[in-house]
Amino acid sequence: MIREQVKSAQIESMKGGDKERLAAVRLILAKLKDRDIELRTASTVPDDDAIVVEVLQKMVKQRRESIDMFKSGGRDELAAKEQAELDVIESFLPAQLSEEETKAAIEGIKAEVGATSVKDMGKVMAVLKERHGSVIDMSKASGLVKAALV
Repeated sequence: MIREQVKSAQIESMKGGDKERLAAVRLILAKLKDRDIELRTASTVPDDDAIVVEVLQKMVKQRRESIDMFKSGGRDELAAKEQAELDVIESFLPAQLSEEETKAAIEGIKAEVGATSVKDMGKVMAVLKERHGSVIDMSKASGLVKAALV
């Protein structure tokens, strides 16, 4: 379970004195706690690893956007801090599919659902997210799906 890996990383960071990693791990744990609180009232609760991956992917997206903004604003020291957090967060995510593997998955799903035009993009994206949501960056996949359906 990914949550257990994060908790053990917190202990290792405390023992090793790695303050930057510890801060990033604590951020992850805080976000997970927030998500757990949100799910208390939910009628159905997804698998724990699915929750953790969803939270981590959201954090990765936020960090990437922040890095772009800091670099465009000339704040390289803040961009470096965000990059360090991003590296820690990504270390807990499952290995992502390569672009070629993503394209192959898209082609398979496209043939399966009979998608022929951009109008069918929603169908392909839904199946892609259901099957490969934890190992594909959906923002990049969106562009690949669109290109495959043109």
